[in-house]
Amino acid sequence: MRNRIPSEIVASVLAATTVILSLPPTNFPPWAVFIGWAGTFAAGGPNREVFKKIYPTMPVGSTYALIIVLFFKWTTPWFPGHWDIVGQMLIIFVFNSLLMYTGRTKLFQFVPGMFFGFASFFATDFGGFGPVAHNPFAAWIAVMIMNAIGPLYAWLNVKLSFPVASTAKTADAVEKA
Repeated sequence: MRNRIPSEIVASVLAATTVILSLPPTNFPPWAVFIGWAGTFAAGGPNREVFKKIYPTMPVGSTYALIIVLFFKWTTPWFPGHWDIVGQMLIIFVFNSLLMYTGRTKLFQFVPGMFFGFASFFATDFGGFGPVAHNPFAAWIAVMIMNAIGPLYAWLNVKLSFPVASTAKTADAVEKA
């Protein structure tokens, strides 16, 4: 029988640290860690291949979302009354199409990763999180940091769940993770 730290305990300790990361003055969005973390496991688990596809794509998704929000703010005066909804739909259509076409490139072909960053940004900006509430640039920086921590937490979750006592079998399992 192997002695090991249960994965559930390791994950819970890591999850608890997101509280510290989300305290003022940073007000970082804790869900962005969980989105990156869960996305890492959904993509196949914390390993080199998954990191190569998730790390480049989450920031691209966040950047497209930032551009959409900036266009919303810039074009709102152009679309009076309920026409602002039509304007927002048009902006989303254009930039979401561009995001999807970006997914056709080799480096950014993991489209779900772009949507992890995309969703994280919108929740952060519209929710008023980040060092400056409702500031798109502050939200973008906060999301970039927290999404980047997510795959790291996935890796730590696996790495720290194995026994402290080293055996050849355990060392091999950790190396594969």
